[in-house]
Amino acid sequence: MHTTRLHITLIALLFSLLRLTATPKLTVVVLIDGLSESSLNLMQPYWAMGGLRTLSEEAYQGTVLFPGISYGGAENIATLMTGEIPAVHGITMGHYFSRNDRSLHSALEDKSEAGIGTMEQVSPRALTSLTIADRFRLKEGKKARIYAIGHDAETAILMAGHTADACCWLNPQSEQWVTSSFYANGLPAVADEINVSGRISELSAQSWTPRMAVNMYNCPTEQELKHGFKYTQSNVLLHSPAVNTLTAELALELQRKEELGKQQHSDLLLLQLTSLTPAATSDHIATAEQEDQYMCLNQTLGWMLEQLQRRLGKGNVQFFVIGIPRLGTAKQQLGEIGIPIRQFNVERAAALTSAYLMALYGQERWVDGGYGQSIFLNRNLIEQKRMSLETLQRQVANFLIDFEGVQTAYPMQEAWLDRQLAPVLSKKAAGDVVFLLQQGWQLTYGEQVLDPLVDLHPAAPILIWPSTDNLPTATLNAEQVANLLETIDNR
Repeated sequence: MHTTRLHITLIALLFSLLRLTATPKLTVVVLIDGLSESSLNLMQPYWAMGGLRTLSEEAYQGTVLFPGISYGGAENIATLMTGEIPAVHGITMGHYFSRNDRSLHSALEDKSEAGIGTMEQVSPRALTSLTIADRFRLKEGKKARIYAIGHDAETAILMAGHTADACCWLNPQSEQWVTSSFYANGLPAVADEINVSGRISELSAQSWTPRMAVNMYNCPTEQELKHGFKYTQSNVLLHSPAVNTLTAELALELQRKEELGKQQHSDLLLLQLTSLTPAATSDHIATAEQEDQYMCLNQTLGWMLEQLQRRLGKGNVQFFVIGIPRLGTAKQQLGEIGIPIRQFNVERAAALTSAYLMALYGQERWVDGGYGQSIFLNRNLIEQKRMSLETLQRQVANFLIDFEGVQTAYPMQEAWLDRQLAPVLSKKAAGDVVFLLQQGWQLTYGEQVLDPLVDLHPAAPILIWPSTDNLPTATLNAEQVANLLETIDNR
């Protein structure tokens, strides 16, 4: 198995420049939440067969490096799917703070679209870059079929991009596949058939218990050794083996009904799977429960590989399997080696900033709020008072620098010059003052941890199957990779 390390901005090139042949082909892109290289290495001895076993022996393996400031959410998916940094693609977090109503909104919120089977009104319009699916459409034309299946709206839509035929995601409350009216084809017919059949409710009602004696796992906790683990999958649907099984079943049925990979053009299928569990605190395995999830994932992925090879022939199917950092390094592990993890509440910082400005300028609402790494000033009030916005920005930046945990703070217009902040800012989401926390500090909003990763430059594996000897075996810059991939015959 070949290995290398690739910067995240190269991944879109990897998909868009691989030269396609005239033979029928189905490209399958599988994003796996929480998939880590250390977990793959730990679990390999358990895989006598299955998808991850096949990939570990036959696939090209590399490492994707994500930007330094990462929240483990929609911004990572957008970065991966576009090959651009958040400052370019426009998705910096899963939500953004709106000055209009001083509240949070989904990064993909779109009131002009309706949900189909869901109350969520979302679309890819907020995404300001072409995705892998969009590039595939430009390359292959209208005859190519593009479908995306996710566990949540953000991932499904960011995989589908602007030009997919359809996408859908799972609503755990209604236990139904749902979608957005943005996509002209609506909910795929096979997804609707599965909804009507009751298959989702049937599978989610089953219990999830260990596949073998708990003491046979590598990393059982003391609690697991005493009591094992047991879940009703409907209560933890999005973090259970059931969600991977449901995704694989829909993907295979979609391939069969739509005859993906059987025409004289290429088709693209994008899927979200997960390695996360309900109790996980890290992307790295630390419990028997996580090991069991990997065993189930291996079986599900192997079943998909086997079925698609049987239907289309090995030479007509290509898999890209990519991990998505979600939880990062276990916080207790960092504490054990003397690195304390402390929390910085952006709401509290905004409240203290407001009190500071009140002491200077009077009892007015000088601050609209705080979210992410930003403080939002009340621009309407500042304009009414005919005050200098730039002066208040500078005062607030200087005030924030004195906060424990803050490494630096800038007026927004200066933050674009900071090499760490600039790549992860966007005009839509950035506030009037932007700050950067010191290493070891987590960002929180209310009771929610916004930055669960802690890791700097989080990394995840990428597996390409079948492999080829022409893929890179060293760290390359974008220009070198582009030149290399133009010469690849991936057959």
